[in-house]
Amino acid sequence: MKKTIKKSAFKTKTTKIEDKINAILAKIRPYIQMHQGDVHLLGYKEGIVTLEISGACTHCQLADMTYNNLIGGLLKQDIPEVTEIVLEK
Repeated sequence: MKKTIKKSAFKTKTTKIEDKINAILAKIRPYIQMHQGDVHLLGYKEGIVTLEISGACTHCQLADMTYNNLIGGLLKQDIPEVTEIVLEK
């Protein structure tokens, strides 16, 4: 029996804040990729940005500092609604 998934289960529309977050990530992504890593926005809700990190970033001891201080700082500076960064590895 084939299982069907409702289209409503997938988020297709982004908010203005998510668009701003993605724009900032697009600017810094090439620098992260130079270190064999990558970052993607998983979601934004009530001030909390959830990022997925992959590649070399998942094993790097400095990933938390890089993402929370540097990237988090950029997001918080440009988007006042952002209050917290959560990393998913």
